[in-house]
Amino acid sequence: MAKPNALSSVSLPYLLTTPGAILFFTMVLVPLLLTLLLSFYGFDAITGIKAGFSLSNYWLVFSDEYFHSIFLRTFWVAGLTTLICILLGAPEAYVLSRMAKPWRSIFLIVILGPLLVSVVVRAFGWSMLLSANGLINSTLVWFGFAPLKLLYTTGAIVVALVHVMLPFMVIPVWTSLQRLDPTVAQAALSLNASPATVLRRIVLPQVLPGILSGSLIVFGLSASAFAIPGLLGGRRLKVVATTVYDEFLGSLNWPLGASIAIILLLANLLIMLSYNRVLERKYSRTLG
Repeated sequence: MAKPNALSSVSLPYLLTTPGAILFFTMVLVPLLLTLLLSFYGFDAITGIKAGFSLSNYWLVFSDEYFHSIFLRTFWVAGLTTLICILLGAPEAYVLSRMAKPWRSIFLIVILGPLLVSVVVRAFGWSMLLSANGLINSTLVWFGFAPLKLLYTTGAIVVALVHVMLPFMVIPVWTSLQRLDPTVAQAALSLNASPATVLRRIVLPQVLPGILSGSLIVFGLSASAFAIPGLLGGRRLKVVATTVYDEFLGSLNWPLGASIAIILLLANLLIMLSYNRVLERKYSRTLG
Protein backbone atom coordinates (compact mmCIF):
# COMPACT_ATOMS: atom_id res chain seq x y z
CA MET A 1 0.00 0.00 0.00
CA ALA A 2 1.45 3.33 -1.07
CA LYS A 3 2.31 5.80 1.66
CA PRO A 4 0.71 9.24 1.41
CA ASN A 5 2.93 12.00 0.14
CA ALA A 6 4.34 13.95 3.13
CA LEU A 7 4.39 17.20 1.16
CA SER A 8 0.72 16.90 0.22
CA SER A 9 -0.30 16.18 3.83
CA VAL A 10 1.53 19.32 4.97
CA SER A 11 0.20 21.57 2.21
CA LEU A 12 -3.38 20.23 2.31
CA PRO A 13 -4.57 22.54 5.16
CA TYR A 14 -3.14 25.55 3.36
CA LEU A 15 -4.83 24.54 0.13
CA LEU A 16 -8.16 24.11 1.90
CA THR A 17 -7.93 27.54 3.57
CA THR A 18 -6.75 29.37 0.45
CA PRO A 19 -10.27 30.17 -0.92
CA GLY A 20 -11.37 31.58 2.43
CA ALA A 21 -8.14 33.56 2.78
CA ILE A 22 -8.56 35.02 -0.71
CA LEU A 23 -12.17 35.95 0.03
CA PHE A 24 -11.17 37.57 3.34
CA PHE A 25 -8.35 39.50 1.68
CA THR A 26 -10.45 40.81 -1.22
CA MET A 27 -13.64 41.54 0.72
CA VAL A 28 -12.20 42.84 4.02
CA LEU A 29 -8.53 43.79 3.88
CA VAL A 30 -8.51 45.43 0.44
CA PRO A 31 -11.45 47.79 1.22
CA LEU A 32 -9.86 48.66 4.57
CA LEU A 33 -6.54 49.38 2.89
CA LEU A 34 -8.21 51.57 0.26
CA THR A 35 -10.10 53.44 3.00
CA LEU A 36 -6.85 53.96 4.88
CA LEU A 37 -5.14 55.33 1.77
CA LEU A 38 -8.11 57.59 1.02
CA SER A 39 -7.95 59.06 4.54
CA PHE A 40 -4.55 60.62 3.76
CA TYR A 41 -5.85 62.51 0.70
CA GLY A 42 -6.76 66.17 0.77
CA PHE A 43 -10.07 67.77 -0.13
CA ASP A 44 -11.15 71.05 -1.66
CA ALA A 45 -14.77 72.16 -1.78
CA ILE A 46 -14.35 73.31 -5.41
CA THR A 47 -11.99 70.79 -6.98
CA GLY A 48 -12.87 67.80 -4.78
CA ILE A 49 -10.41 65.11 -3.69
CA LYS A 50 -6.73 66.02 -4.04
CA ALA A 51 -4.18 63.23 -4.28
CA GLY A 52 -1.22 63.44 -1.93
CA PHE A 53 -0.17 62.52 1.58
CA SER A 54 -1.67 64.67 4.34
CA LEU A 55 -2.54 64.26 8.01
CA SER A 56 -4.93 67.21 7.99
CA ASN A 57 -8.03 65.03 8.22
CA TYR A 58 -6.80 63.25 11.33
CA TRP A 59 -5.66 66.52 12.87
CA LEU A 60 -9.12 67.99 12.25
CA VAL A 61 -10.84 65.07 13.99
CA PHE A 62 -8.49 65.10 16.98
CA SER A 63 -8.53 68.89 17.41
CA ASP A 64 -12.20 69.72 16.82
CA GLU A 65 -14.53 69.52 19.83
CA TYR A 66 -17.42 68.78 17.48
CA PHE A 67 -15.92 65.39 16.63
CA HIS A 68 -14.93 64.84 20.27
CA SER A 69 -18.58 65.08 21.32
CA ILE A 70 -19.63 62.69 18.55
CA PHE A 71 -17.09 60.05 19.58
CA LEU A 72 -17.96 60.44 23.27
CA ARG A 73 -21.66 60.07 22.50
CA THR A 74 -20.98 57.01 20.37
CA PHE A 75 -18.96 55.18 23.01
CA TRP A 76 -21.30 56.28 25.78
CA VAL A 77 -24.27 54.79 23.90
CA ALA A 78 -22.30 51.61 23.09
CA GLY A 79 -21.10 51.21 26.68
CA LEU A 80 -24.55 51.80 28.17
CA THR A 81 -26.11 49.38 25.70
CA THR A 82 -23.52 46.75 26.60
CA LEU A 83 -24.09 47.21 30.34
CA ILE A 84 -27.87 46.90 30.00
CA CYS A 85 -27.49 43.83 27.78
CA ILE A 86 -25.27 42.21 30.44
CA LEU A 87 -27.77 42.99 33.22
CA LEU A 88 -30.68 41.63 31.17
CA GLY A 89 -29.04 38.97 29.02
CA ALA A 90 -27.03 37.06 31.65
CA PRO A 91 -30.02 36.37 33.96
CA GLU A 92 -32.17 35.63 30.92
CA ALA A 93 -29.65 33.07 29.70
CA TYR A 94 -29.44 31.54 33.19
CA VAL A 95 -33.23 31.17 33.37
CA LEU A 96 -33.23 29.73 29.86
CA SER A 97 -30.63 27.13 30.83
CA ARG A 98 -32.76 26.05 33.82
CA MET A 99 -35.88 25.51 31.73
CA ALA A 100 -37.02 22.05 30.76
CA LYS A 101 -38.08 20.94 27.32
CA PRO A 102 -40.05 22.03 25.34
CA TRP A 103 -40.15 25.46 27.03
CA ARG A 104 -36.42 25.95 26.52
CA SER A 105 -36.73 25.54 22.75
CA ILE A 106 -39.81 27.76 22.60
CA PHE A 107 -38.19 30.63 24.50
CA LEU A 108 -34.96 30.23 22.54
CA ILE A 109 -36.95 30.75 19.35
CA VAL A 110 -38.59 33.79 20.92
CA ILE A 111 -35.16 35.25 21.75
CA LEU A 112 -33.75 34.56 18.29
CA GLY A 113 -36.94 35.57 16.47
CA PRO A 114 -36.14 39.31 16.27
CA LEU A 115 -32.94 38.49 14.38
CA LEU A 116 -35.12 37.37 11.47
CA VAL A 117 -36.51 40.91 11.11
CA SER A 118 -34.50 43.66 9.45
CA VAL A 119 -32.91 46.24 11.74
CA VAL A 120 -34.49 49.00 9.66
CA VAL A 121 -37.96 47.50 10.16
CA ARG A 122 -37.40 47.28 13.92
CA ALA A 123 -36.12 50.85 13.99
CA PHE A 124 -39.26 52.07 12.21
CA GLY A 125 -41.33 50.10 14.70
CA TRP A 126 -39.63 51.84 17.61
CA SER A 127 -40.06 55.21 15.93
CA MET A 128 -43.81 54.61 15.73
CA LEU A 129 -43.89 53.60 19.39
CA LEU A 130 -41.81 56.57 20.61
CA SER A 131 -43.13 59.33 18.36
CA ALA A 132 -45.21 62.23 19.68
CA ASN A 133 -48.42 60.52 18.54
CA GLY A 134 -47.13 57.01 19.13
CA LEU A 135 -48.57 54.29 21.31
CA ILE A 136 -46.61 55.24 24.45
CA ASN A 137 -47.49 58.96 24.39
CA SER A 138 -51.09 58.20 23.40
CA THR A 139 -51.37 55.94 26.44
CA LEU A 140 -49.90 58.63 28.69
CA VAL A 141 -52.35 61.23 27.36
CA TRP A 142 -55.24 58.80 27.82
CA PHE A 143 -54.28 58.42 31.51
CA GLY A 144 -54.07 62.21 31.88
CA PHE A 145 -50.29 62.65 31.75
CA ALA A 146 -48.40 65.05 29.54
CA PRO A 147 -46.68 63.51 26.48
CA LEU A 148 -42.94 62.98 26.68
CA LYS A 149 -40.23 63.67 24.14
CA LEU A 150 -39.02 60.13 23.51
CA LEU A 151 -38.02 60.15 19.86
CA TYR A 152 -34.73 61.70 18.73
CA THR A 153 -33.12 61.21 22.13
CA THR A 154 -30.20 59.16 23.40
CA GLY A 155 -32.62 57.02 25.40
CA ALA A 156 -34.50 56.04 22.25
CA ILE A 157 -31.25 54.93 20.60
CA VAL A 158 -30.20 52.90 23.66
CA VAL A 159 -33.58 51.18 24.03
CA ALA A 160 -33.67 50.17 20.37
CA LEU A 161 -30.05 49.01 20.41
CA VAL A 162 -30.70 46.86 23.50
CA HIS A 163 -33.64 45.28 21.70
CA VAL A 164 -31.46 44.51 18.70
CA MET A 165 -28.29 43.44 20.56
CA LEU A 166 -29.77 41.39 23.41
CA PRO A 167 -29.69 38.05 21.51
CA PHE A 168 -25.96 38.55 20.89
CA MET A 169 -25.51 38.58 24.68
CA VAL A 170 -27.91 35.77 25.54
CA ILE A 171 -26.51 33.18 23.14
CA PRO A 172 -22.82 33.28 24.29
CA VAL A 173 -23.82 33.21 27.96
CA TRP A 174 -26.29 30.40 27.36
CA THR A 175 -23.59 28.44 25.49
CA SER A 176 -21.23 28.84 28.46
CA LEU A 177 -23.94 27.62 30.81
CA GLN A 178 -24.37 24.48 28.73
CA ARG A 179 -20.82 23.47 29.70
CA LEU A 180 -21.51 24.00 33.40
CA ASP A 181 -21.63 20.75 35.39
CA PRO A 182 -24.82 20.86 37.51
CA THR A 183 -23.36 18.42 40.02
CA VAL A 184 -20.84 21.05 41.16
CA ALA A 185 -23.62 23.44 42.19
CA GLN A 186 -25.51 20.57 43.82
CA ALA A 187 -22.39 19.60 45.78
CA ALA A 188 -22.00 23.19 46.99
CA LEU A 189 -25.63 23.30 48.10
CA SER A 190 -25.19 20.00 49.95
CA LEU A 191 -22.30 21.60 51.86
CA ASN A 192 -24.69 24.31 53.14
CA ALA A 193 -23.66 26.99 50.62
CA SER A 194 -26.44 29.49 49.96
CA PRO A 195 -27.89 29.84 46.44
CA ALA A 196 -26.40 33.35 46.25
CA THR A 197 -22.95 31.97 47.11
CA VAL A 198 -23.30 29.22 44.50
CA LEU A 199 -24.31 31.80 41.91
CA ARG A 200 -21.43 34.13 42.81
CA ARG A 201 -18.63 31.63 43.42
CA ILE A 202 -19.47 28.81 40.98
CA VAL A 203 -21.86 29.91 38.24
CA LEU A 204 -20.56 33.43 37.56
CA PRO A 205 -16.88 32.47 37.07
CA GLN A 206 -17.95 29.73 34.68
CA VAL A 207 -20.09 32.04 32.51
CA LEU A 208 -17.62 34.94 32.54
CA PRO A 209 -16.13 33.93 29.14
CA GLY A 210 -19.63 34.02 27.66
CA ILE A 211 -20.27 37.44 29.15
CA LEU A 212 -16.92 38.61 27.75
CA SER A 213 -17.71 37.32 24.26
CA GLY A 214 -21.21 38.75 24.28
CA SER A 215 -20.14 42.15 25.58
CA LEU A 216 -17.42 42.46 22.94
CA ILE A 217 -19.92 41.63 20.19
CA VAL A 218 -22.55 44.01 21.57
CA PHE A 219 -20.11 46.88 22.08
CA GLY A 220 -18.57 46.55 18.62
CA LEU A 221 -21.92 46.37 16.85
CA SER A 222 -23.41 49.21 18.93
CA ALA A 223 -20.46 51.55 18.35
CA SER A 224 -20.69 51.05 14.59
CA ALA A 225 -24.50 50.95 14.33
CA PHE A 226 -25.97 53.19 11.65
CA ALA A 227 -29.65 52.46 10.99
CA ILE A 228 -30.98 52.85 14.54
CA PRO A 229 -29.05 56.06 15.43
CA GLY A 230 -29.92 57.49 12.03
CA LEU A 231 -33.66 56.82 12.35
CA LEU A 232 -34.18 57.30 16.09
CA GLY A 233 -31.50 59.89 16.79
CA GLY A 234 -32.35 62.29 14.00
CA ARG A 235 -29.98 64.58 12.16
CA ARG A 236 -28.81 66.52 15.21
CA LEU A 237 -28.05 63.60 17.54
CA LYS A 238 -25.17 62.22 15.51
CA VAL A 239 -22.92 59.26 16.17
CA VAL A 240 -19.76 58.31 14.32
CA ALA A 241 -21.47 56.07 11.76
CA THR A 242 -23.99 58.75 10.74
CA THR A 243 -21.20 61.34 10.63
CA VAL A 244 -19.22 59.15 8.21
CA TYR A 245 -22.36 58.82 6.08
CA ASP A 246 -22.85 62.60 6.03
CA GLU A 247 -19.24 63.22 5.04
CA PHE A 248 -19.39 60.71 2.20
CA LEU A 249 -22.82 61.51 0.76
CA GLY A 250 -23.58 64.97 2.17
CA SER A 251 -20.40 66.99 2.09
CA LEU A 252 -18.73 64.63 -0.43
CA ASN A 253 -15.59 64.90 1.70
CA TRP A 254 -14.54 61.28 1.27
CA PRO A 255 -11.05 61.66 2.83
CA LEU A 256 -12.49 63.10 6.05
CA GLY A 257 -15.17 60.39 6.16
CA ALA A 258 -12.51 57.73 5.63
CA SER A 259 -10.34 59.13 8.43
CA ILE A 260 -13.30 59.15 10.84
CA ALA A 261 -14.07 55.54 9.93
CA ILE A 262 -10.45 54.49 10.49
CA ILE A 263 -10.32 56.26 13.87
CA LEU A 264 -13.55 54.51 14.90
CA LEU A 265 -12.09 51.15 13.89
CA LEU A 266 -8.86 51.72 15.82
CA ALA A 267 -10.68 53.07 18.88
CA ASN A 268 -13.01 50.07 18.84
CA LEU A 269 -10.08 47.68 18.65
CA LEU A 270 -8.23 49.47 21.46
CA ILE A 271 -11.24 49.49 23.81
CA MET A 272 -12.21 45.90 23.07
CA LEU A 273 -8.66 44.54 23.44
CA SER A 274 -8.17 46.42 26.72
CA TYR A 275 -11.51 45.16 28.01
CA ASN A 276 -10.62 41.63 26.96
CA ARG A 277 -7.26 41.82 28.72
CA VAL A 278 -8.76 43.12 31.99
CA LEU A 279 -11.50 40.49 32.12
CA GLU A 280 -9.14 37.67 31.19
CA ARG A 281 -6.85 38.60 34.09
CA LYS A 282 -9.78 38.76 36.46
CA TYR A 283 -11.05 35.41 35.18
CA SER A 284 -7.62 33.82 35.65
CA ARG A 285 -7.38 35.12 39.23
CA THR A 286 -10.87 33.87 40.01
CA LEU A 287 -10.11 30.33 38.83
CA GLY A 288 -6.66 30.36 40.38
